[in-house]
Amino acid sequence: MVRVVTDSTADIPAQMVKELGISVIPTYVTFGSETFRDGVDLSRQQFYRKLGATRVIPTTAAPPPAVYEEVYRRLAEETDEIVSIHLISGYSALYSSAVLAARNISEARIEVIDSGQVTMGYGWMVVAAAEAARRGEPLERIRDLVEGMKPRSRVLAVLDTFEYLHRGGRVDWVRSVIGTMLRIKPMIEVRLGEVHLIERTRTLERSLGRLLERVRALEPLERVIILHANAAGVAERLADQLQAALPAWDRLVDQAGVTIATHTGPGAVGIACVTAK
Repeated sequence: MVRVVTDSTADIPAQMVKELGISVIPTYVTFGSETFRDGVDLSRQQFYRKLGATRVIPTTAAPPPAVYEEVYRRLAEETDEIVSIHLISGYSALYSSAVLAARNISEARIEVIDSGQVTMGYGWMVVAAAEAARRGEPLERIRDLVEGMKPRSRVLAVLDTFEYLHRGGRVDWVRSVIGTMLRIKPMIEVRLGEVHLIERTRTLERSLGRLLERVRALEPLERVIILHANAAGVAERLADQLQAALPAWDRLVDQAGVTIATHTGPGAVGIACVTAK
């Protein structure tokens, strides 16, 4: 059976990871002089507590290729086919670390995929790959499945502030708009490897309403999750509205992981969805 690997920035709910047997490689997050492994040395709850207790904005980093190689070698004892799906390559070294590690493995064929997405925008690709693997699908078919999901996958999010995205320095256009965004709730969209500013509203309620409208315009939807950066109350309100609009939705709300929250800042709320074929 094909084994599936990803990194912790995919933000896949823990129960899904366990049920589907997904191997998750933790990324690194640094507060000042302290470095932690996401989900291993630092839980999401601990991360948000530290974020609220310090003015230091954390940074994130990809594990070295040796970490990926260790995981691949362990899995190669169980299978000869591995698919490894990772964060958008333009904003992180996660993908390149995986590629370098895969070159050193001869015991198994490894397909490393740049998802072109963030958080559950590619977490859904990982979940679909793991489901296909459990059905006995071969590596080529799983690769094609993931590639076919890329143009159908979107992450739309309302940010409470542009400060974290600006300080992260990975999205070029932020510098040109940061001075005009005071008291504005920006809405961004991630699709096919690009991060776009798509709306600017003055109130949170208006932002959530527009977010819901944009997601509904994408119907029919194959998969949907609401994610939040320490804003559970807002996320649940949005979930109530989405549930009313989409009664068949299997309600799924989760806290965003440390990597995406490091760049969006606390208070962000978003929806990661995949449109139907």
